[in-house]
Amino acid sequence: MAKKTTPAASKTPAASKTPAASKTPADRAARLRAQINEHNYRYNVLDDPIISDAEYDALMKELRQLEADNPSLVTPDSPTQRVGGTVSAGFTKVRHPQAILSLGNTFDDDDVRAWRERIGLHAHKANLGIDQAALNEYVVEPKIDGLTVVLTYENGTFVQGATRGDGVVGEDVTANLRTVKAVPLSLRSPDQEPARPPARIAVRGEAYVPVADFERMNAEQQAAGERTFANPRNFAAGALRQLDPSLTAKRPLSLLCYAIVEFAPPAPARDKGDAGLPGTQWDTLQYLKQLGFRVSDLARKFNDLERAIAYCRSYITKREQVPFEIDGMVIKINDLGASAKLGFVGKDPRGAIAYKFPAREATTVLRDVVVNIGRTGNIVPNAVLDPVGVGGITITNATLHNYDDIARKDIRLHDRVIVKRAGDVIPYVAGPVTAARTGQEQVIVPPTRCPFCDTPITKREGEVALYCLNPDCPGKIDRAIRHFVTWMDVEGMGEKIVTQLIDAGLITDMADIYTLTKEKLLELEGFADKKAQKLIDAIAQSKSQVLYCVIGGLGIRHVGEVAARALADHFGSLDALLDAAAHRMLELQNIDGVGPTIAESVSDWAKRDTTHTVINKLKHAGINPVVKRRQTNSKTAGPFSGKTFVITGTLSQPREEIASWIEDRGGKVTDSVSKNTSYVVVGDAPGASKISKAQKLDVSMIGEEELHKLTA
Repeated sequence: MAKKTTPAASKTPAASKTPAASKTPADRAARLRAQINEHNYRYNVLDDPIISDAEYDALMKELRQLEADNPSLVTPDSPTQRVGGTVSAGFTKVRHPQAILSLGNTFDDDDVRAWRERIGLHAHKANLGIDQAALNEYVVEPKIDGLTVVLTYENGTFVQGATRGDGVVGEDVTANLRTVKAVPLSLRSPDQEPARPPARIAVRGEAYVPVADFERMNAEQQAAGERTFANPRNFAAGALRQLDPSLTAKRPLSLLCYAIVEFAPPAPARDKGDAGLPGTQWDTLQYLKQLGFRVSDLARKFNDLERAIAYCRSYITKREQVPFEIDGMVIKINDLGASAKLGFVGKDPRGAIAYKFPAREATTVLRDVVVNIGRTGNIVPNAVLDPVGVGGITITNATLHNYDDIARKDIRLHDRVIVKRAGDVIPYVAGPVTAARTGQEQVIVPPTRCPFCDTPITKREGEVALYCLNPDCPGKIDRAIRHFVTWMDVEGMGEKIVTQLIDAGLITDMADIYTLTKEKLLELEGFADKKAQKLIDAIAQSKSQVLYCVIGGLGIRHVGEVAARALADHFGSLDALLDAAAHRMLELQNIDGVGPTIAESVSDWAKRDTTHTVINKLKHAGINPVVKRRQTNSKTAGPFSGKTFVITGTLSQPREEIASWIEDRGGKVTDSVSKNTSYVVVGDAPGASKISKAQKLDVSMIGEEELHKLTA
């Protein structure tokens, strides 16, 4: 079993204790099977394990030994039969008890409303005898991007598992599905009468690989230099179609079920003429859960279509929070009788509709590879693509990460490639569609010289990236400036504006942003009076930024927030840092949070002529923050002990001095607003993002005068 949080050791469950000596090995084996099946159910269905992994393993070990000593005790539904099995020469075909159909799609709120109107009119015109009230209750479930399977049970025992195939005939993957722990090998008894599993039941579900497991396995594959998988769905499909079930057993497959496609009640109910089937989709989900199947905890019931639509729409932005891939939500008429009467339009059932989310991946043709230079000189290959829509935007360029990644994935020029959006934001090429190759594709060769300055390309030992080591390479300018304005919190100066300013010749390095004027900006396309003034104000506000932010923004290789803070606290000024970096390497290395690698990088940076040019220009613009040397720190007891502050906007003193004053009184000052922030101290022209975050989190916002009153 995978690692999971278990209850405290003091709460040892009765089920995990070894019972009194069983009369026979058969009795003991039966008890072990029951115990292990119960623990599998609690772990895989309820997510509520009551024994540790070690205890579970001990039970499995004992059962395996019993079955090895007594082969006649092995039963088809034994937990030991999940793993292994004989290698099949192929998959036989399975005809489903009824057609396993797909759903019609909608792509926005109005499409859903139109669907509801259509089925209402159809029910009325066709005189189907459906009460319109029955069409006003809905169940919404996630549309899992996995592989549809059909599981069949006879008298509670798993007898067959099949893929969807063409909807009528699928592939028999019973041996593989036995290895999936979320697939119950024997059903539990339902709560309602008759309290026995049905004589026969076929259940529809979706096999999938959790996103976290997919990313972990892909990382392991990449580290081993082996092929990675394009997406969790392909991974799941490939895992279930392994001819050797022991290979499937090694894949982290799981399952969620949501429909009954065939049902025969147990004999007592059948004799009484009781069909035993739930009458609604919501009750179906509860019944499936009682039988031991996993169902989605995202399913919700609504008696208002607009609320159902809003719930669907909410997951467009929350889909990253779901542990498995979803490509939409499904809205179903809750009344299964009414849904059945509605029938089909073409092959799509009228009683349900899929609310599809904007696609996060698509395929297109890779036309060219262009090189960009990162702020540290790393060579970044980018794909030029035939335009393709992904996630609601048109993609024409995407990152290829690095040339080792290109070679490992065997991505070639003119390939048809899979384009995805990382976190629904950054587009990247996931890999080629090799089946679409025509023979005209060309291997992508890494450059040997920088395309911007003709400096020979370098590859450092132990790294996959290629580098241009020319510190003045013109290809780095835009990245360096974007990095700087991010650290300096210059709101409104995004990638497009930085590029526009460079192209216009208004800035050639990060310090040049302080030479910009409103008049210069108004000469550029897209700048009106308000926009220009807002950017000038943001630039002016950044002049009061604290020392560690200035150091971090300078783009020194390996210097992140921890090192920037350490350097600022130790040296207290840019001049002191430059002097030490040029002449006192040992002092740099001995600073907590710096070390030899960062010290060497800082020293190299300090010796460049361009560094001194930029620093002098920044000082001339009024940017020369100094850390106030003091004996006290944020651990000091005082009126602000235990309180965290964020400062935004222009105050009567530089931010560093205000921060020092707060820390001298026991407070802590951070740069970002979070739920742990006690107060946001607001000055003139505050940062909009910080104000918005404070409002969202209901954090108190105070002025400078109120700040001083807090000590009274």
